[in-house]
Parts: sequence; C-alpha cells; structure tokens
Amino acid sequence: MIRRSLDTGLCIYVPKKDLEEPIVEVERESLWGGWVRVANGWVLDLPDMPADTRLPITVNARKRGEEE
Repeated sequence: MIRRSLDTGLCIYVPKKDLEEPIVEVERESLWGGWVRVANGWVLDLPDMPADTRLPITVNARKRGEEE
C-alpha cells in the first residue's frame, strides 16, 4: 500500500513483511510506471497507472533484484 503522510511524505507498507518505510526517491514525478527507492534500500517497480490516481492505494509492486 502506498499512502501520503504529513510527517514523511510518501510511504509504503508491505503487509507480508509488516514493514512501513518512507519513499526516499522516485524515478517519475507522477510515481506510476517507474521505480521507487524505499528508506531501507529496496527498489520497487510500480505499475502504470493514471497520474491522478488517489492515495492511499494497494498495488502490486515488484522488488528489483528478486529472481522470478
């Protein structure tokens, strides 16, 4: 899940890992269809979505570097 926080800006929550981290870098200003870097060092590829997609939203993001 990606949401906007007043304290940290954009943040991501990964339920399987019970992990909530701020997003520290984005490839595209619109966020969607590019990668994001999370504070713990993960790089996640986000799906293509319209630029005006409202947050919070649950998405299927793929962690870079994982074998398929």
